[in-house]
Amino acid sequence: MKIKNDLPIFRDVKNWLDQYFSGGKPSVSELQLRPAGGEFRQGVWEILCEIPYGIVITYGEIAKRMAEKMGKANMSSQAVGGAVGHNPISIIISCHRVAGTNGSLTGYAGGISTKVKLLEHEGVDMSRFYVPQKGTAL
Repeated sequence: MKIKNDLPIFRDVKNWLDQYFSGGKPSVSELQLRPAGGEFRQGVWEILCEIPYGIVITYGEIAKRMAEKMGKANMSSQAVGGAVGHNPISIIISCHRVAGTNGSLTGYAGGISTKVKLLEHEGVDMSRFYVPQKGTAL
């Protein structure tokens, strides 16, 4: 049985993914996304949406930005990691563009090998990153 998907979001996401995997640089703002999550997670996901194609930032950098947003002196990178890990739309809301301060590539729900492939697809210089051999965020 073939199911007809007439919802515009399905068409829009398919087009976005087609552009991305064809080498385009579609913007997250092209999609009407509303993932469910609390205020803190939403704030982290907004920052993820702002990371440019081919750029990698750290959990610590996101923590600093969240601290500023929330009017706090500092913010836990681990708390940010938890919010990143609960991102329900992991290619479009680009959590693959986040690494540890020391260059470790951890914490991708699709698997570290997928994270590496997505970063390579975006032309990221991978020489400063590594995949840890053990840890809880693999």
